[in-house]
Amino acid sequence: MGIIYIGDRATGKTHLAMELANPKSHYVKVCHPDYEYLKALLYDDSVGGTKATDADKEVDARYLDIQVKLPTGFKQVTVDWVDTPGEIWRKTWQLDNPGKWKSFLETVRKSEGILLILPPYRELLNQGVNAEEFMTQQQWSNRFNRWVEFFRQDCPKARHIVVCINKADLFCDINQEALKLTYNPNSAQFNWHQRNSYVLQKYFSSIQTQLEQINKSISGLSVRCFITTIYNRSLLELPWIYLGAFLAK
Repeated sequence: MGIIYIGDRATGKTHLAMELANPKSHYVKVCHPDYEYLKALLYDDSVGGTKATDADKEVDARYLDIQVKLPTGFKQVTVDWVDTPGEIWRKTWQLDNPGKWKSFLETVRKSEGILLILPPYRELLNQGVNAEEFMTQQQWSNRFNRWVEFFRQDCPKARHIVVCINKADLFCDINQEALKLTYNPNSAQFNWHQRNSYVLQKYFSSIQTQLEQINKSISGLSVRCFITTIYNRSLLELPWIYLGAFLAK
């Protein structure tokens, strides 16, 4: 199974993947590599955050062996974590690096699962957050048109596309949202359709039409929306549980 893990610069995708390996897990456990290894590889203590992916590379190919606890038992998921530098999505980078772009697309076109990490938009933010660092909702929606084009043209084998607005701690009460959205295989919580409807209406309404375009463009495709943060384990795990439920072999 191939899962491509993508997003623009500074969306927090590397930190999300690193924290997924934190041993304080609920239903998703990264069996290999372990948390300390990933932290040593990806985290920079001097800046208090993860290192930027090298812009000179088309991808950083890493592999995660994940175990997901589902109602039917534990499922093993081997993830080809193809972490791209944010620059790869710029047209200038693609024109300057045609060979690397072609190589990346060859990997993408084989993938059944795609995880897209987006930043929050300005109007979504809590009071006190520096809004100047983020796009306006209109800019954010316009930017998503490029993802629509990418999914429709370059992802023919995709069956499950997961779109996440990251850094949820900057725009909502993450504990309250986790209570609504949390996954529990032994209780009657929201199902996947209900979770998606709730998140879609509350956080993704401005791109709902574009998401429908993606869904209609590939036969058998399912697009699902999530909010994520490194500061709440339930929200962090949800997209991976969903992919594990539908793509685990």
